[in-house]
Amino acid sequence: MRGQAAAPSNALPDVGDLGAYVIDGTGRIVAVNDHGLRLLGLGLGELVGRDHHEALHRGADGSTVPRAQCPLMDAVVSRTACSGAGLCFLRGDGLLLPVCWTATPYSLADGTATLVLFHPGEVVPEVRTPGAMPELERLALLAETTASLTSTLNEEDIVDRLAALVLPRLADWMVVDLVDEIGDTWRTRVVEHRDGRAVRHPELEGPIPAVTAQSRLPLSRALRGTAASLAGPEVYRDEPDSGIAVVQRELFAATGMHSAAIAPVRGAREVLGALTLGRGGNPVPFATRDLSLLEDITRRAGLALSNSRLYQRQRRVSETMQRHLLPHLPDLPGVRLHAAYLSAPDASQVGGDWYDAFALPDGATALVIGDVVGHDLEAAAGMAQLRNMLRALAWSHDSPPSGVVDRLDHAVGRVTDLLMATLVLGRLVPGPGAGWTWTWTNAGHPPPLLVTHDGRADYIEAPHSLLLGTGATAARGDASVVLPPGSTLLLYTDGLIESRALGIDEGLARLRRHAAALAHHDLEALSDRLLERVRPQDNDDDVALLALRVPRHPGR
Repeated sequence: MRGQAAAPSNALPDVGDLGAYVIDGTGRIVAVNDHGLRLLGLGLGELVGRDHHEALHRGADGSTVPRAQCPLMDAVVSRTACSGAGLCFLRGDGLLLPVCWTATPYSLADGTATLVLFHPGEVVPEVRTPGAMPELERLALLAETTASLTSTLNEEDIVDRLAALVLPRLADWMVVDLVDEIGDTWRTRVVEHRDGRAVRHPELEGPIPAVTAQSRLPLSRALRGTAASLAGPEVYRDEPDSGIAVVQRELFAATGMHSAAIAPVRGAREVLGALTLGRGGNPVPFATRDLSLLEDITRRAGLALSNSRLYQRQRRVSETMQRHLLPHLPDLPGVRLHAAYLSAPDASQVGGDWYDAFALPDGATALVIGDVVGHDLEAAAGMAQLRNMLRALAWSHDSPPSGVVDRLDHAVGRVTDLLMATLVLGRLVPGPGAGWTWTWTNAGHPPPLLVTHDGRADYIEAPHSLLLGTGATAARGDASVVLPPGSTLLLYTDGLIESRALGIDEGLARLRRHAAALAHHDLEALSDRLLERVRPQDNDDDVALLALRVPRHPGR
């Protein structure tokens, strides 16, 4: 033996002018020869016992190489003889030593080990393609794709996030074609990575021809749900077999892509579209090995798009159901009525907010605003039950509003499964003279707001009583007010004023201030602007608003 520096029980072979070290089954260095110590500029005590990967292995830029990306570690783990270059060892003086290396299984007296031989070499630049992506980096990309795409239910956001994930990591161009719910295909995104940023090309986007069963070209196959495939401009140079082939030929000509990989985007039961990754500036063409990664990405994109479309369908159904549950307003001579309903911003379910207005047998008009606890179909069903019961009781009993609400509260616990609800019920009657009188009761609901035509706004209070469904018995009271000529009465639900960050008083003050400033607008504009300006950004509740305005002059 010569050039040996090792623990007595671990002998190193004579390897001439090569550096050498031995690692045990745990990856720790157990022996280093003298030439290896000189090349590394380290003492024996600084290496023996240390993990060889953590102590020595670095990339060409000096960064720590992840174990899963270290070629020498691959050889050690697989326990096969292997050689390579392009790796650096960290010297004791902090400098990097580019090395060529060989790793081979080696026997020690106390077990199996690995012998690593090395000598100075040159850094070999790494040429990386998607197919050559190390497994750890691939898994990290897929995990990032899952987390990013499934954290939003907005289809536009999903497509934009997809571009940020694949450009420029995998390609220079991204093209997304999506099939809408009536079967039409749209080129939703054409994005190029240029000068360090994503550049969208709307001139290449828009509707594209329908897929035909006869077309055997790559995009047509992808949109029919077949496996991913490769494509290039030469594929579309022949006589086109469909309108979509013409569009693809124009795409390759406009973008300058020389190579593309195309994969279907599948939902649970249908094909949602196709994803095309293209290379123009990158000279490395896509290869067959790249397609499995592309399909892994489109599988996750399909899941995210399916969730988004399901959410949007549920939301449309819910909003349609809510509109049908809410009534049409009656015509009142001289009085203007307007109602608005705004669904919860981040919910796909119907809510329990509601309004109503209907004529009573004595010529008065009943006006109601209410809120049933909950944000689901059960709340919506409870709201429909409550509204119908209230109509029946108000029509059949010649009672003030408080008496009607008493009977309603008594019936709620016996004929419905309703938990709790709040409401304001009032009667609007002509008089005295040419004016109008409003008489109402309040069951745990935010107070009505009265706004005069010249911009003075005040909350009008009735004797506050318990909300419905508590089971408690307490006297309810009524209050009356003559509405000033040209004034506006606003009934609303708490979604307009409640905020998690601010108290209810701040919300009431904000509504009062904006309503006063908007008093000169017509009812529809007033309602729209109140919903836009007053509703807190952090409120996830739905909102119902009922506004009435009495004439400013008799007969008008």
